[in-house]
Amino acid sequence: MQVHIDALGAEGHGLARLSDGGTLFVPGALPGEDVRVLPAGGSQARLEEIITPSPDRVDPACALFGRCGGCSVQYMSLPLSLRWKVDIVTRALQAAGYADVPAVTPWQALPRTRRRVDLAFRRVDQGIALGLHRRRGDVVDMTECHVLEPALFALLPPLRQMLHSLPAVRRGGDLQINMLDSGPDLLLATDGPPGTDDRRILAHFAGEQRIPRISYRPAASHDVPETVAQTATVWHEFSGVRTAPPPGAFLQPSRAGEDAIRQAVLQSLPEKRIKGDIIELYAGCGTLSFALATRGRVMAHEGDAAAFNCLRQACGGTRVQAFHRDLNRQPVMANVLAKAGAVVLDPPHAGAGAQLAQITDGKPLRVIYVSCNPTALRRDAAALRQAGYRLERLTVIDQFLWSTEVESVCLFTRPPPSRRR
Repeated sequence: MQVHIDALGAEGHGLARLSDGGTLFVPGALPGEDVRVLPAGGSQARLEEIITPSPDRVDPACALFGRCGGCSVQYMSLPLSLRWKVDIVTRALQAAGYADVPAVTPWQALPRTRRRVDLAFRRVDQGIALGLHRRRGDVVDMTECHVLEPALFALLPPLRQMLHSLPAVRRGGDLQINMLDSGPDLLLATDGPPGTDDRRILAHFAGEQRIPRISYRPAASHDVPETVAQTATVWHEFSGVRTAPPPGAFLQPSRAGEDAIRQAVLQSLPEKRIKGDIIELYAGCGTLSFALATRGRVMAHEGDAAAFNCLRQACGGTRVQAFHRDLNRQPVMANVLAKAGAVVLDPPHAGAGAQLAQITDGKPLRVIYVSCNPTALRRDAAALRQAGYRLERLTVIDQFLWSTEVESVCLFTRPPPSRRR
């Protein structure tokens, strides 16, 4: 059947509205296109032919597109991708009850600027396949990438050779790389325990490639990583403050994207020093904490023990005070939040959970919400709306190029309580 594509769905699939009132989702199709499709059951269809292509259709930049599980919409121009992600966040907030969403400040990363990656590797006949899983499949060897920083991508060939020589790699494992200010930081997981030969190989590799630290933990475990090779001090700066991130620490995907989030948060605060403490929730290693301290005293809360220790050790001489707290089991209470000059939260993918109920009960005048999940944002924003908050500012940030992932920074405010005469 032939259909016209009217819009994009949340997964980037083309959406066609049918004459009988139904909808059809067509992966690979773009708005404005006339396409021929083959129904695939339910509301799904397979793209068979593009009759009238969209001006926003581009040739995928990477030869691995369609096999590698990293980029899902590389046939879409980056300007269209940003407009689509702005629309996703806008619709989520409208569904939460904010009919008049303020003018959006959009931001998009450049290609080849991603500084962290989680890879998988497997032994193959030729050696080691190192890359991302194909969708619902095995590892696709990353011989090309238009997302990663060149310095990070340049590590992959020597990593393949080193992993091939490791006795601890029986069938495969996983590898996380963070490009810290001190250099690449590796967290390795293998399906065999590291022996003396493994440690010798890893130490030699770290020295040869100028890698400050290589850490290890068993595959599919959440054990505290063990440092198996260290050649230099591991450090990373947030807003001019040097920290010592733990292995596998969370970093924003790109340096410029982190700065865009930080600037959006600061622009949501008064330019002069704020009255009352800034209460920061889900502070991590201090991505926002030390920047927030330029506006006032910061009470920074983090549940992960390793991230908290990193933050606490860097707080000396700053206006940041760190607290170790599981915010889902032991949220900061409403009576404390009520006195805050501002509450800043950057919750996990699932949203703010039990902590949000305390925010809506405490009703601080200013809530700055950093979101990585429009679905969770819609749910949490609806609760804020019911508590009397209005949406004052919105920034949409696209750090994950050619993917469905999108981040946003929202400023929610509520009028101060009227004074009794």
